[in-house]
Amino acid sequence: MIMDFIRAKPAWLIFAIASGACAAFNGVFAKLTTTELTATWASAISHMLGFGASNTIVEILIRSLFFALNLAFNAIMWGLFTRALTLATSTVRVSIINTSANFMITAVLGALIFSESLPGVWWLGAALLVAGSVIIGRRDKGSETAIEAASEAELLPATDENGYTDRESVKSDREDERRRESLDSESVKGVYDDSDDNDAVLK
Repeated sequence: MIMDFIRAKPAWLIFAIASGACAAFNGVFAKLTTTELTATWASAISHMLGFGASNTIVEILIRSLFFALNLAFNAIMWGLFTRALTLATSTVRVSIINTSANFMITAVLGALIFSESLPGVWWLGAALLVAGSVIIGRRDKGSETAIEAASEAELLPATDENGYTDRESVKSDREDERRRESLDSESVKGVYDDSDDNDAVLK
């Protein structure tokens, strides 16, 4: 199912969505590096390991892990985003898809991890992002169609007023010239033949 979806979509779209997702995780891990929620998690993990309810070393290790993941996802995000820009024909479309994916996934992760609510303004912003993506996608698609049509027109051979292409016109001119030369030679030959017949009569 997932592989069929990937095959059906352009490669740049997959990279753009993946880069947006990595940007969302980058923000989540950056927040976990400093939030009090991490202290609660560290306390629970320390208690599970038998180090007591509060252990500074465990908390530092967990925050360091989140900071490292923050850096890692940031690097991956830029790599995927650059790859999407390389494959796509429009940088605007890549930026909008990346931002939209980042916005949506960040909101979902914020609700799941940090119990953040999604007010009406967020839904309005999400709707505007989707609408903007559709409008720009259609506009760029129309521009690409016009460019392809112009490229095909340039590749087609030019024709003259008789409907001949350049090569056909040259070929036709050469054939006409050969016909004229043939007619001229036959006319000259006819003149010589008439001259020979007159000489024979005189003799």
